[in-house]
Amino acid sequence: MGSNSSRISDLPENEYLKKLSGTESVSENDPFWNQLLSFSFPAPTSSTELKLLEEATISVCRSLVENNPRTGNLGALIKVFLSRTKELKLSAECQNHIFIWQTHNALFIICCLLKVFICEMSEEELQLHFIYEEKSPGNYSSDSEDLLEELLCCLMQLITDIPLLDITYEISVEAISTMVVFLSCQLFHKEVLRQSISHKYLMRGPCLPYTSKLVKTLLYNFIRQEKPPPPGAHVFPQQSDGGGLLYGLASGVARLWTVFTLGGVGSRAAASPDLSSPLANQSLLLLLVLANLTDASDVPNPYRQAIMSFKNTQDSSPFPSSIPHAFQINFNSLYTALCEQQTSDQATLLLYTLLHQNSNIRTYMLARTDMENLVLPILEILYRVEERNSHHVYMALIILLILTEDDGFNRSIHEVILKNITWYSERVLTEISLGSLLILVVIRTIQYNMTRTRDKYLHTNCLAALANMSAQFRSLHQYAAQRIISLFSLLSKKHNKVLEQATQSLRGSLSSNDVPLPDYAQDLNVIEEVIRMMLEIINSCLTNSLHHNPNLVYALLYKRDLFEQFRTHPSFQDIMQNIDLVITFFSSRLLQAGAELSVERVLEIIKQGVVALPKDRLKKFPELKFKYVEEEQPEEFFIPYVWSLVYNSAVGLYWNPQTIQLFTMDSD
Repeated sequence: MGSNSSRISDLPENEYLKKLSGTESVSENDPFWNQLLSFSFPAPTSSTELKLLEEATISVCRSLVENNPRTGNLGALIKVFLSRTKELKLSAECQNHIFIWQTHNALFIICCLLKVFICEMSEEELQLHFIYEEKSPGNYSSDSEDLLEELLCCLMQLITDIPLLDITYEISVEAISTMVVFLSCQLFHKEVLRQSISHKYLMRGPCLPYTSKLVKTLLYNFIRQEKPPPPGAHVFPQQSDGGGLLYGLASGVARLWTVFTLGGVGSRAAASPDLSSPLANQSLLLLLVLANLTDASDVPNPYRQAIMSFKNTQDSSPFPSSIPHAFQINFNSLYTALCEQQTSDQATLLLYTLLHQNSNIRTYMLARTDMENLVLPILEILYRVEERNSHHVYMALIILLILTEDDGFNRSIHEVILKNITWYSERVLTEISLGSLLILVVIRTIQYNMTRTRDKYLHTNCLAALANMSAQFRSLHQYAAQRIISLFSLLSKKHNKVLEQATQSLRGSLSSNDVPLPDYAQDLNVIEEVIRMMLEIINSCLTNSLHHNPNLVYALLYKRDLFEQFRTHPSFQDIMQNIDLVITFFSSRLLQAGAELSVERVLEIIKQGVVALPKDRLKKFPELKFKYVEEEQPEEFFIPYVWSLVYNSAVGLYWNPQTIQLFTMDSD
């Protein structure tokens, strides 16, 4: 690129890029490299600019693809970068801005080239480009040094070992982005990659010892949410003679510089709130990609092992010798970051991953006394279901399901009293328990699903979460109690409608054998399963905590006619026994109290009646408990999901949507 390159439009004709991609070999010791790397190119800040950059450089990249087997210039560039990284830590300590800036530029070029190479060729062909031997052009020997593996190890060292300072922020982001690009071959395959050269490098050999250190660094980058240095933080003062500050440059480049920045002063647009920390965003994406790599045939994914086993810094117990890649991290800081960052898909997916796979984290979170800080953002995701993609909603719902597996959680959420939930707009909630709010949001999600998406999986998980909580329902808010019964009313109406359609369909089939009929029997079976689940939830509450829930009894009595049709229904007779008993018992007491009773008086009678109702009259049923179980091949869901997040969220990376094969671009 050289010192004069400052605009994207200049790149196709840039003399240095032409030489890099041309037919002439350039030695790694040639002064050309200092010239190539001496550019202050404004970093692209939008997908439009990134697309323009790719379009402007694609011809150069393809020329290098064609000529590199003979010239080995890509290998020479990587060797230049590798040699510089050996002095990078010292350069950071000595504040050697120019050396770091040029090293960043080398990595920026490598990342751009690598992205095109991976898109254009197979992994096997890519590997050949990285094992070029100058002594025998075009001859790829199995004894050749594998620069691809060396580059990957170097990136891991850079991410984990280089101190995070203003002058190293951009190169840290670039190193993480390059690792993401290194693994992006998955984007260009429809099927999930189970045997990959990139996976082999990461799970074996010299990269493996960096596993726990890399995972820990990426987690801390997410926790700290470090913002990029302010514009102008890297401006070098001019010398009195007008020359730039040129220490660290090779003698072959005697150029005048007035500004040295990593990306150009003022070139970066103000980051949007959810991407205020590019380093944290890229770190999280790389962490999710690594965590979801498929196991090798003989080696489990070490990055997933590290995520499954790390402990709190306050935990002094020794790690079992059987646990590889173990490390410790501050759980309080991690918890705080997870609570604050739940607006993004990737943060919710990280929370799911940790809760599901790391028992240390799950135990810690369930013991927190401020669970509302975590649960409220999850509920808001579900509440804004219309604005979220389906995967984000699923992750939020499964997180709730995992939490509700714990009885302590189910009890404690009814003890947390919230005031003025501003995002809940259906009704003003000046004061409500976290448990009642959770019930309201889950029921709203079910009702949305019934009228819009009609996804049985969503229904099942919503009802499972309510069922897990039901035995510990405490002091339900009157609105939450009403919504439980309203949902049952909606299901009842739907049941009657489908039953009527099935009856009419049966009559029609008797008069015509030619017209195919809808499968109403299957629809009826599904809705009856949901109705039974709702009856079991109500029954569980009445059986285990009747005395704590006068508002639910009130709502039952107010809508008692709803349940009449199910008393003799063969699918519901058993579960209706307790509900029918409660309705009959309290109806009788209200009848004895006289007509035109106020709400307050009715609630008073209910509270008195609860004491008088013999508990042994309520039939005991098995406790409702549902446990989240991951699919048999979870990678078929998670790997496309993670890469869709990378595609849509990665800072400074752009892939041509026409080349993507892993997922459909216009889908959630």
